[in-house]
Amino acid sequence: MTAQAPKQFLDYVDANADSFIARLSKAVGIPSVSGDATYRKHVFAMADFLVGELEALGVAVTKVDLGKHVMDGEELQLPPALLGKLGEDPKKKTILLYAHYDVQPALVSDGWNTDPFVLTPDQKTGRLYGRGSSDDKGPLLGWINVLEAHKKTGLELPVNLRFCFEGMEESGSEGLDDLITKEAKNFFKDVDAVCISDNYWLNDRTPCLTYGLRGLSYYKVSITGPGRDLHSGVFGNMVHEPMTDLFLLMSKLVTPTGQILVPGLDELVAPLTEEEKKLYEVLDYSVADVEASAGGSVALSDDKTKVLMGRMRYPSLSIHGIEGAFSAPGAKTVIPASVHGKFSIRLVPNMTPENVDGKVFKYLQDEFAKLGSKNTLKLEQLHGGKPWVADPKHWNYEAARKATEAIYKKTPDYTREGGSIPVTLTFAEALGVNVLLLPMGRGDDGAHSTNEKLDKSNYIEGTKLLGTYLHEVAAIAS
Repeated sequence: MTAQAPKQFLDYVDANADSFIARLSKAVGIPSVSGDATYRKHVFAMADFLVGELEALGVAVTKVDLGKHVMDGEELQLPPALLGKLGEDPKKKTILLYAHYDVQPALVSDGWNTDPFVLTPDQKTGRLYGRGSSDDKGPLLGWINVLEAHKKTGLELPVNLRFCFEGMEESGSEGLDDLITKEAKNFFKDVDAVCISDNYWLNDRTPCLTYGLRGLSYYKVSITGPGRDLHSGVFGNMVHEPMTDLFLLMSKLVTPTGQILVPGLDELVAPLTEEEKKLYEVLDYSVADVEASAGGSVALSDDKTKVLMGRMRYPSLSIHGIEGAFSAPGAKTVIPASVHGKFSIRLVPNMTPENVDGKVFKYLQDEFAKLGSKNTLKLEQLHGGKPWVADPKHWNYEAARKATEAIYKKTPDYTREGGSIPVTLTFAEALGVNVLLLPMGRGDDGAHSTNEKLDKSNYIEGTKLLGTYLHEVAAIAS
């Protein structure tokens, strides 16, 4: 049995596209950056905005206090988790919807063409530029658009809904795992499946359903020596310089072709089978797609399957930046007293932060000892999460496939994603239910990057997709 969403729902979405974009504009205008203490009040403001939107549509919302945490030496109140409930019909399936309302940092000086916290439409291309437009405010508001369309047209929602929206996803989802575990037999007890819209198509043309994610371990390497910054003309070639030690140490982590140099990590990766390899061979993706998305001819290989597996089923190590170093314009001849390098490893089955961190720490400590430096090394794991893989043949995925075919007239690709959403595994393990990743945005949206965007068509058709998915769930249940 199939049950495409009612025509009045689809027509309402089309007729109200402008007001839905206005809603997204309001959300993007709240700079809810979770990783910078100076923006914390805006993360709380974003939570309040969502509570207002949800309650206006009949959702019973509870703001859950997740306690406090320390960020860069400052104790801060964690943004609340928003738990919402709509419907308790025992004859209906109950679907839990997860999204996050925090965003990555963004400054015009980073290379944005427009103010990142002003939603800026490009009338020629239909693109909506703004931080969080695709990750994850657009998809989150897509669910709110679905609720509005049903309420205003008098349509009954085909399923019961539970909502879990958080404000710390971009900073390790602090406090959320404990909440989910605590509420597994309470607030979440009737949940039949979970739907998350916080990822992207592989390209700009073919929708996908995602059944796997890489995990993450994020590290900070600190090297400290002199008691203060020094003049290179006075102290150069007289003292051990922290920056020199850090550069040498970071150069021991990964090769330019992506090979991770930390001993023992390769042995943790689950072996590739021929059956699994065929899944990557049939995906609608090319090396040209990689390079178009990256904005340059920089793919590691000309073999599509190899490139895809590098993203989806093998680990990667990326070096992200250095704190404490001179980075302003000009030519300052300083020897920094303390520098901090940051890198992360994307994890795949059967890697976990627990079985990776020790190997990383030992390797870096051993390599630092070889330098013979009098400086001091400190290693930290800032946050981490396990990889996750689900059953793509589950009814939850079947409903999403049918919804995708109804809206986009295409059978979706089935993908594993290179990014990390740690809460996905928490939901799967704590609730014991299937978790679906149903993306709204395209592969070239530039999440976490400059000039992040969401295409208007993906926002509006994506809203239809989310609503149609709920109707397909109900049809399968019946």
